[in-house]
Amino acid sequence: MQQVYEQAKAAIAELLLAAEGLKQGDMLVVGCSTSEICGKRIGTGSSHEAAAAVMRAILPETQKRGLFLCVQCCEHLNRCLVVERACMEQYDLQQVWVRPHLHAGGAFAMQAMEQLRDYVMVEDLRSKARAGMDIGGTLIGMHLRSVAVPIHANTRHIGEAGLVMARTRPKYVGGPRAQYDDTPPH
Repeated sequence: MQQVYEQAKAAIAELLLAAEGLKQGDMLVVGCSTSEICGKRIGTGSSHEAAAAVMRAILPETQKRGLFLCVQCCEHLNRCLVVERACMEQYDLQQVWVRPHLHAGGAFAMQAMEQLRDYVMVEDLRSKARAGMDIGGTLIGMHLRSVAVPIHANTRHIGEAGLVMARTRPKYVGGPRAQYDDTPPH
């Protein structure tokens, strides 16, 4: 699990560097298949240990920057999320009533319930997350803003799970006469 921790730590560092425009109060969504991390097919071998290693790497980095860590559950809970109550209130998200467990929601969602200060469950993020990390093909795209930009990082795996990360940017609008600032607004 030390290697899983180190890979997750490297991945969050690369994500935060590439998404340098993130500011306090922004949402960062993480979907994590601990089964995939352990070399099994998604949903077939959840691991509390892998979830704890990834959380130990990611949560302090998001908290240090004042970001809201939003942890996506699996498809059996319609990819709802574990978030801080303050996040739900700030973004006017819809609370849902469910409790993730090992085989519906997953080990990483369970870890979020233990680690977040005042967690609640929400239906979705209304496509407002500014960055995200998908560990093991959990399909977080529905929670990101509409223009997701892939981050081509050196860290491409956590354990045996493939890793895909993205940041978002505003849409380009205009026609042939449009000009754009070098630094897009946030």
